[in-house]
Amino acid sequence: MRHRRSIFGSLILSATVLVLSACDKAPPEPQVSFSKDVQPILARHCLECHAGGEGTKASGLKLTNYDEVMQGTKFGPVIKPGDSLSSTLMILVEGRANSAINMPHGDRPPLSAEEIKTLRLWIEQGAKNN
Repeated sequence: MRHRRSIFGSLILSATVLVLSACDKAPPEPQVSFSKDVQPILARHCLECHAGGEGTKASGLKLTNYDEVMQGTKFGPVIKPGDSLSSTLMILVEGRANSAINMPHGDRPPLSAEEIKTLRLWIEQGAKNN
């Protein structure tokens, strides 16, 4: 009888652990698309200067398509797939750089929190050309 209680207790404990561990998991983030989600943000906030204009002339950064985004500047890449914290693009749009080089410049409105979240998530998901 004692052995049955031990087995039953172990089963109850195992089931409880499984149920609780399932509760801890947040739903997966939706897949971010470069063409549908990221490119429109870049078009709204960046292309005025980074489609061959002053921003492109100063840094070499052109943002009109995926390959140009991934190429980066004359100083190196601005995207590190899987690492939004170290990606220069995120440092600049989040305002973590010197205020003189934060993006967008001047009186242009900053990206919204939702737009920044979209860029961050796209980079964390591997910065795919999708």
